[in-house]
Amino acid sequence: VLQKWVNREISNFDYLIQLNTMAGRTYNDLAQYPVFPWILRDYTSEELDLNNPSVFRDLSKPIGVVNEKNAKAVREKYENFEDPLGIIDKFHYGTHYSNAAGVMHYLIRVEPFTTLHIQLQSGRFDCADRQFHSIPATWQALMDNPNDVKELIPEFFYFPEFLENQNGFNLGQLQISKEVVDDVILPRWAHSPEDFIYKHRKALESEYVSAHLHEWIDLIFGYKQRGPAAVEALNVFY
Repeated sequence: VLQKWVNREISNFDYLIQLNTMAGRTYNDLAQYPVFPWILRDYTSEELDLNNPSVFRDLSKPIGVVNEKNAKAVREKYENFEDPLGIIDKFHYGTHYSNAAGVMHYLIRVEPFTTLHIQLQSGRFDCADRQFHSIPATWQALMDNPNDVKELIPEFFYFPEFLENQNGFNLGQLQISKEVVDDVILPRWAHSPEDFIYKHRKALESEYVSAHLHEWIDLIFGYKQRGPAAVEALNVFY
């Protein structure tokens, strides 16, 4: 599979799906759901220019420190952490880049994830401000908060329906703006959910991502997962 990918006989999308499968990740287990990278950082321009390297996220860094400003805090947290009982090892992040709650967060508008989310939240929808309501706002929150380290799920590259509230769920309204949470707010360069998926998938298969995807794979599936390389890469999880 690696050789096929290097020879460009299979797409970046296919390669990531195969890696997830080999790593034991599966659509049948929310706690081991397939994980995909955030690949863009430009969610505000009118047009998405895939020939411009600056629209892409730095794939060599864990999502928690893509914003350089967070790196210092994350490093200090690791260096100053000490478990009085000596059981818990030092870590950079207390949460994970992929977990069941995160999958339900992204897929809240689609069954069976809606029902699972409601069960998780003791029988009701979580407060609207904490829900997935906007792609630009979700990215901004990642940049501002080193404790939020969610990567993406494969649906961001092929499933426009998860961005639409086709079932008409009452997801509440945001506290400050009083805006009702309905369909997911898209980046300005996307004119519809289908257009977002089309451009996002195109970005995944772009020259820049093809040249840098292995750096992210090292963090998630490769040698930077644990040990000294993980410490150096600010990639140690609780």
